[in-house]
Amino acid sequence: MSAPSRTAVDTLVAECPSVVSFPVLWGDMDAFQHVNNTASIRWFESSRIRLIEHPLFAARLTIEGVAPILAAVSCNYRRQLRYPDTVHVGSKVTRMGNTSLTLAHTLVSEHLNEVASEGESVVVCFDYSTQRPMQISAELREAIERIQGAVPSR
Repeated sequence: MSAPSRTAVDTLVAECPSVVSFPVLWGDMDAFQHVNNTASIRWFESSRIRLIEHPLFAARLTIEGVAPILAAVSCNYRRQLRYPDTVHVGSKVTRMGNTSLTLAHTLVSEHLNEVASEGESVVVCFDYSTQRPMQISAELREAIERIQGAVPSR
């Protein structure tokens, strides 16, 4: 007897430390009868925030007095989504710069069993009291790598 084949959701869960799931709502669709393009960006945000709220990540930000600020976001749409469906969105840090982190986002449709969209976010470690970016500390880098493994630096 062969092992069951791995689904796109299984792959997502194995590759991303942050995965959130959402039902596709009737109201997510637009006049063209597919999910509006803005939904992927909102779902990316929820997965990004879930990763930042990870206890190791959040503790370092609190200790260092740093908070994230979104500098850029992009999305490549691969498949149309429609109601009813459930989407699963995974996020992981793919690069650490001096003051910024690049996160990859992957959105999988349960109904299609395929990647429906992919994107990136650039988050800057920011000191809101001085209104300036802050260097990513060695301790924060270590916390991120403990959460998900090695991450390339720029």
